[in-house]
Amino acid sequence: MNLRRQPVQREAVELQLDGALMADAKALGLDAAGVMEDALRESVAAEKARRWREENAEAIRRSNERVERDGLWCDEYRRF
Repeated sequence: MNLRRQPVQREAVELQLDGALMADAKALGLDAAGVMEDALRESVAAEKARRWREENAEAIRRSNERVERDGLWCDEYRRF
């Protein structure tokens, strides 16, 4: 099993950030680009999840109603 990440295409971007914040990050030895990429990755995942929930809200509501009305298919087998 290959656990290595596949190389990603890098894109150069220009950002204007708080200079004092960048100085603090540098003084602390933080990899600002890595921190920003991680934060952006998390934000993108959270927004995709939010949109998925919004787009599927009706199906989720109907599924929850059915479970409330009929129970789960495995109820007769559950030991708790």
